[in-house]
Amino acid sequence: MSREIIAILRGVRPDEALEIGQALVEAGIDRIEVPLNSPDPLTSIERLASGLSGQAVVGAGTVLTPDQVVSVHGAGGSIIVSPDCNPEVISRSKDLDMLSYPGVATPTECFTALRHGADGLKFFPAFLVGTKGLAAISAVLPRGTKTYAVGGVGPDNFADWFGVGATGFGMGTGVYKPGDTADTVLAKAQAIVAAYDRDAPTA
Repeated sequence: MSREIIAILRGVRPDEALEIGQALVEAGIDRIEVPLNSPDPLTSIERLASGLSGQAVVGAGTVLTPDQVVSVHGAGGSIIVSPDCNPEVISRSKDLDMLSYPGVATPTECFTALRHGADGLKFFPAFLVGTKGLAAISAVLPRGTKTYAVGGVGPDNFADWFGVGATGFGMGTGVYKPGDTADTVLAKAQAIVAAYDRDAPTA
């Protein structure tokens, strides 16, 4: 079962990245992003992409420029996640056959992202958009648009977001923060997966 959960490993170090990635996969999370403002992020992405080949999809977060997209691609990454909606970043990602998840908060940003080929929309920060905001925006989005709530979401409110049509979630400090061991990440990830499986709508 592939869950619509993206683990955000902000601050992870290359020497610990693979062990933490393995813990995530063991728990049932197979989408991992390393924000580019982490220590030596491209090395972490390279180690994760290589070590988890066939088990997880790995890429970068906080991607702000087309050149950064190229660098992530060179490191073996296949996901590009951004805090903003930059058409050039989206287009370069798609040119390189990578998945693109730009950050959006308004209908204008949503449609701009989709016109340029975004694979999903990252509603960030989700606590500002709110479930009512997502419900209103989703009403005008094309059927089948994937929407991810990121920022202020967690196991306690997955059901609320699923209830207004959210596809999935990006999990940051709720799954990893600097200093966490692989065992800590495993326990957090297992709790997240259990809540996701409990609350996700059935087809």
